[in-house]
Amino acid sequence: KLERILAIDYGDVRVGLAISDLTQTIAQPFKTLLYSNSNDLLNQLDNIVKENDIGLIVVGIPYNMKGEDTQQTSKVRKFISLIQDNLMIEIKLIDERLTSLEAEKIMHKMNIKTGSNKTKIDKIAASIILQEYLQTIS
Repeated sequence: KLERILAIDYGDVRVGLAISDLTQTIAQPFKTLLYSNSNDLLNQLDNIVKENDIGLIVVGIPYNMKGEDTQQTSKVRKFISLIQDNLMIEIKLIDERLTSLEAEKIMHKMNIKTGSNKTKIDKIAASIILQEYLQTIS
């Protein structure tokens, strides 16, 4: 059975999502979730996984430029444990050190102002994470 891959760019306030096509070759920005607490976020993700035939989740993991963990890295690791404990789905991690910068560059090229468009940045960052992952499996 063909399944899509969901990529997550995790943040304290917003979570950017991207989704692959069924052939797992193309990543596209999907949506940005706002959430009030971890249960709220889990419920939203659970619905997305069920509604979109998701077979794998790829999560961007933020290291600092030296490749070391930061405060945000441990928040993301906690978030990953939460998904693993509740959603029964395979999870892969991908280094996301440069994805937000990359997303902003793409938006500049498209003449989209980045200041007021944080939700767009999150979705695009997630699609970059997903595209990188898809290239490793193709």
